[in-house]
Amino acid sequence: MKVSLVAAIVIFLSAPLGAQWLTYRTPGLPRLADGKPNLAVPAPRTPEGKPDLSGLWQRIESKYAENITADLRPSEVQPWARDLVKDRVEDLSKQHMSVQCLPWGPNYTNSARMTKIVQTPNLIVMLDEGLTYLVVDSFGYNERSWLDHGGHPHTQALRVTERYRRPDIGHLQIEMTLSDPAIYARSWTISLGASLAADTELLEEVCNDDNGSRRKHYIGKASDEEKTEVKVAPETLAKYAGIYEEQDIWGQGPHPRIIEITVADGKLYAELKGREKIQLVAQSDTHFTGFFNWQVDFSPGPNGVPVYLNEVHVSGNYRYRRK
Repeated sequence: MKVSLVAAIVIFLSAPLGAQWLTYRTPGLPRLADGKPNLAVPAPRTPEGKPDLSGLWQRIESKYAENITADLRPSEVQPWARDLVKDRVEDLSKQHMSVQCLPWGPNYTNSARMTKIVQTPNLIVMLDEGLTYLVVDSFGYNERSWLDHGGHPHTQALRVTERYRRPDIGHLQIEMTLSDPAIYARSWTISLGASLAADTELLEEVCNDDNGSRRKHYIGKASDEEKTEVKVAPETLAKYAGIYEEQDIWGQGPHPRIIEITVADGKLYAELKGREKIQLVAQSDTHFTGFFNWQVDFSPGPNGVPVYLNEVHVSGNYRYRRK
């Protein structure tokens, strides 16, 4: 991949992981009276008076993570590319770079991942969890990477330009402009954000594909869920509608996360704040699939109205409390 900046290979000598930063405090960060970071003060500046982007940043979840073309009309995307996206979703996205332990390419920028920025007078280094660096103006990608989790493709003609603004110490505003005339009728710009991840550090992400062993666990197709769908009474679905707030806070960034559950035409829909609304597929009266490859369980109380919603992951469940 050709880039507009030159970056060196960065080798990290890590400290032992045991309790590595249970008491870590980001140095030089302004604090409130209770010791918590004050993220609303003005952004720091370099000795030259330019905004200093240095820090550990958690990118905020957005609708573009699954569909980077959300603001384009279908007619502005080549038909073969739209068909390829459908095929990749149906195939459980098992060719995504993360499953194959490959660099994410342009999908880094619009994903809710951590990035560490180190700014010096002559160089800005942007380091991802996978210990790969990002740049501001990128081109020369090969065609193996995707633009988003949903599977939108690109060609070698892709060009990505990122613009960063730090309005205060705790936030980044990011504009990402994409151009690939071989697939998309026009260039387009998406707006993203990131929050300063205070009092923590970047963990190295280790991935081992072992000759495709991870993909062997991706069995079946996405549409298989529809074959086992069951009918749930409308009055039961109606009791699930509401707003649920995350209780088991994970990672950094904008929390608590919010899931809104709605009902329309006898179907249940879930919308994770910042992303698009998804139709859920009932597998029982309380268990639903189809939520961004996750599952959703409801825990109804004595009157049938749930107190909690569980977002089911392979790594464990995340609990949301009904507001």
